Amino acid sequence: MKFNKHTLFVLGALVFILGLGFFAFSAFNVEKTKNKKESAVQIEVPKKVSKVEFGLIVDSFLVEQRTVQRNELLGSMLGSEFNAQQIDEIAKKSKDVYDVRRIAAGKPYSLYYANDSKRLAYMVYQPNAIDYVVYDLRDSIQVFSGKKEVETKIETLYGSINGSLHEVFSQQGADPALAFQLAQIYGGTIDFYRLNRGDWFKLEYERQYVEGESIGQGKILAAVFGHRNKEFEAYYFKPEGEKQGSYYDAEGNSLQRAFLKAPLKFSRISSRFSLRRLHPVQKTWKAHLGTDYAAPTGTPIIATANGVVSESGYSGGNGNYVKIQHDKTYATQYLHMSKRAVSRGQRIRQGQVIGYVGSTGLATGPHVCYRFWKNGKQVDPLRQNFQNAGIPLDKKYLTAFKQTIENKQQLLAQIQIGEQEDHTLLSANAEEEETAEKKL
Repeated sequence: MKFNKHTLFVLGALVFILGLGFFAFSAFNVEKTKNKKESAVQIEVPKKVSKVEFGLIVDSFLVEQRTVQRNELLGSMLGSEFNAQQIDEIAKKSKDVYDVRRIAAGKPYSLYYANDSKRLAYMVYQPNAIDYVVYDLRDSIQVFSGKKEVETKIETLYGSINGSLHEVFSQQGADPALAFQLAQIYGGTIDFYRLNRGDWFKLEYERQYVEGESIGQGKILAAVFGHRNKEFEAYYFKPEGEKQGSYYDAEGNSLQRAFLKAPLKFSRISSRFSLRRLHPVQKTWKAHLGTDYAAPTGTPIIATANGVVSESGYSGGNGNYVKIQHDKTYATQYLHMSKRAVSRGQRIRQGQVIGYVGSTGLATGPHVCYRFWKNGKQVDPLRQNFQNAGIPLDKKYLTAFKQTIENKQQLLAQIQIGEQEDHTLLSANAEEEETAEKKL
């Protein structure tokens, strides 16, 4: 078959058009496939991550969160699935891990029921924010304990005194236990019953967190306390190789004193040492050879110094009382206790709880009457000047100590509290007492 030129031209054009269409179609399919792949990547759903609590995969269970009720025992916590014999077996297996008799009202616990059978598989009890006890109640009963991960952060706190130290910390939303720790550090250096308005403090301390929630403070690492136009520094330092550290001033001198300023961490002085006072019960003028600290019944009373209990008993006027002989020179006595916590002949360390505030004997309300002997004569403890009783930091550690506290000093120095203009005394008698002390 012969084709003329016109026919050949038409056929060539047709082939060209078909080829161009095929190329365009192929390119479109390639782009479409590419888009499908990209689209598939974009809408890919990530794999679900299982939630784990106390080492258990929570997704596998139905979980009930509960709180131990008053007088609730292990059997009622576990429910009706377990008989008395099984409860006894669980208690015995738990004894070496956690004695079930220590389970306390108000503490949280969780019950884990299997999704398929709805049977109780685990119980987890939490005695505190860190520790937990797991009861594996499946085929063979097992009990084990664990701890949640604790994150420690370094934080600062500062403020001016416009009330008691405890009140200042509470107003700032700080843990009151931090105020107790500060009072303990400076317990032999600063009289917290005679603070001035305008006194101030700066702290660097540890705060602990579990699962993002604060569970309380750790150690105070550094502190500066401004009191009566003086700055009192305190730094925690643990020499390498030592089991525990202590608090020192910037020169490495121990802050420990022979006697604490008071037998209670926080309270108020309701009656001072006096040679002539109207007795609130007997209504007669007589000497009051002690210092009364008013506080709620049950407040712990602490020994102000190391010593040995020479007396622990009851008498009509003193009520429940404890007397401690510290050395050949000094002795102290603590009266009107609701309950005594030590016995005669017992060796006592400074800061140890020896009893609890009460109103036994001749007392109109709960308080402790603190009496102080020097060479057999009762004296006013607030007028005594006690020397440093702690051991200074060994010279071989001073270089490391100075390097440790340098950054802390800079950090605290950068904190600006403001001008301390109001120096009104918190104690009505403090100015009078300070003048009297200068005369002594």
